[in-house]
This record gives sequence, structure tokens and C-alpha cells, in this order.
Amino acid sequence: MAESGNCDFGWKAVDFSLPDTEGGLWTLERLRGPKGLLVVFICNHCPYVKALVDRLVAEARDLAAMGIGVAAICSNDAASHPADSYGRMGEFAREHGFPFPYLHDADQRVARAWGATCTPDFFGFNADLALQYRGRFDDAGREARPGARRELHEAMRMIAETGAGPREQAVSIGCSIKWKAA
Repeated sequence: MAESGNCDFGWKAVDFSLPDTEGGLWTLERLRGPKGLLVVFICNHCPYVKALVDRLVAEARDLAAMGIGVAAICSNDAASHPADSYGRMGEFAREHGFPFPYLHDADQRVARAWGATCTPDFFGFNADLALQYRGRFDDAGREARPGARRELHEAMRMIAETGAGPREQAVSIGCSIKWKAA
């Protein structure tokens, strides 16, 4: 188990150009919505991701309606974790009906530049692409339950409406990113 870092309010994301599972290339500018952007580092095999992926898909649709762009990035080493290969990413995205691009960070440069540590690791930006949220999805953990507080949703709504995220945030927990050998 690993934890995300704390939110470094105002941090400007390092831009990138990453391929999605359908052959397109994406940059931060192309991904951002008029009110902000949510980028989440995930993978296909992590039980924490598997437990929330369908809720994430539903949440992404709600966020898009608020003007928030959404993307997911897989940075795991596919040599050591074949379930996270580029081909498998496409299968995973189609199986779960991703309404957002699923990007492949094959050389792990984006994960390293961003300080991503776990899957899932959420990065919520305002319209100026200044970081405002690096918390968890909700307070339910791996077991979805009715009435769970939708912390990501609440934070991204606040960001869409005010440009600022909540000052108190609980870190996300999940599997560690599977780094390539040095």
C-alpha cells in the first residue's frame, strides 16, 4: 500500500504529450476543460483502482458536465506487470466505458515529474491549471457503500465554482506505481 502526496496548492503541472489507447496524442491544453482538469494515475491490475473504476467513470461524466476535463494515466512498468501493458489498457478502458482518454506514460517521465506515487493518485487543477486537489476519491475506501462522502466530487465542484480547492484533504491510498529498474 502507498499514499499520494499532499496537495501543493498552485503547483503548475509539467506538460506532456502522451498517446491514448485509441492512437490519439494528448497535452494538458487539449485535456483541460473550461473550469479545470482532473488527471488520475491508475493501472489495470490494482485492487484499489478496480474497486472504484466504475464510480470513477460515473464521476467523470458529472465532472465533464461541470466543465472539468478528465484523463487517466498508466505509468506502470508493463515488463514487470503485463496486465498494465498498452494493449491491456485499451481493453480495460473499453470494458469500463471510459468517457475520458486513458494515456500511456511508457517512459514514466510524467509520473516522475508530477511526483505520482500510487494508483489511484488524483490531481485536480483549476482553470489556470494550478493544482487544488490531491486527495482521495471518497471516504469508502475499497468497499463502495451507500452514503460515502464524495470527496473528489465535492472538491472538483468547489474548484469549478471558485477556482480553489478545499484546504483539508485526506490523501489517496492504493498500490505503489511499478517503477522500471534503474
